[in-house]
Amino acid sequence: MGKHLKPYPQEKRGKHLQLSTIDELKDMARQVRRDVIRMLAKSNSGHTGGSLGMADIFTALYFRILQHHPHQFRQGADHDMLFLSNGHIAPVWYSVLARSGYFSLDELNYLREVDSYLQGHPTCESALPGIHIASGSLGQGLSVAVGAALGLRMEGKKGDVFCLMGDGECQEGQIWEAAMSAAHYQLGNLIGIVDYNNQQIDGEVSDVMDVEPFADKWRAFGWDVLACDGNDIEHFIDTLEYLRKDKGRTKPVVVLATTVMGKGVPFFEGTMPDKSNWHGKAPSKDDAEKALEILGITVFGDF
Repeated sequence: MGKHLKPYPQEKRGKHLQLSTIDELKDMARQVRRDVIRMLAKSNSGHTGGSLGMADIFTALYFRILQHHPHQFRQGADHDMLFLSNGHIAPVWYSVLARSGYFSLDELNYLREVDSYLQGHPTCESALPGIHIASGSLGQGLSVAVGAALGLRMEGKKGDVFCLMGDGECQEGQIWEAAMSAAHYQLGNLIGIVDYNNQQIDGEVSDVMDVEPFADKWRAFGWDVLACDGNDIEHFIDTLEYLRKDKGRTKPVVVLATTVMGKGVPFFEGTMPDKSNWHGKAPSKDDAEKALEILGITVFGDF
């Protein structure tokens, strides 16, 4: 990121798009996967697996769950806040931010380019709408979210704070220090969402450093725990809407969202025969063409 890059121009914000039906959300999630594939193939760099695996969750969050307005970022008194702790899956976030109107779809053409607003990990120095902090140093995002949740409560604001994390990231000690702090301060306005796919860059989480019994750990640290299928948009929405109906929450809540790394494109999914995965690999042009054919075109159109 060039230090001379000017703050993102307000006039380049995108069209504020709202969706109302489950079918529209599913179609948008498929378009988001197309965006991810096209961005990564064009840049020949980036993280494919987690970005595809989280497309359903990001689509549900930005088009159904979050209280937010793309054209009033940081201005809404009771808007929700979202932090992406596992910042390497920025491509899926960029796609959804652009599709919901935070910035122009044209920006998706410039992922990971020098002086692009869309760096490989989220940055905030250019004031790109939708991004609160730079992230991607794994383990740090939940600490920031704890501070934000405390701040909203001190200011009397009603928004919730969402923090997205990876299950491999939860091997980091800082996650558990933050989790302990959240319970101590009774941050009922804090919602953690874990991409529970049993994959990290060096292999399966259960082989690298097992985090199980995972749900029991969160409960032991004072959190309420919910579980859902993170690749089932309806199930995820039902889970989030259920927990948000409780307006008197005094404990932080974590949602363990089971996903498949690379979801939507079978030859990107899960663990490969050689025990590798698509955590940090970009698709070749041939792979991208095959993936896009599988995903098919949508009514929303490519950027």
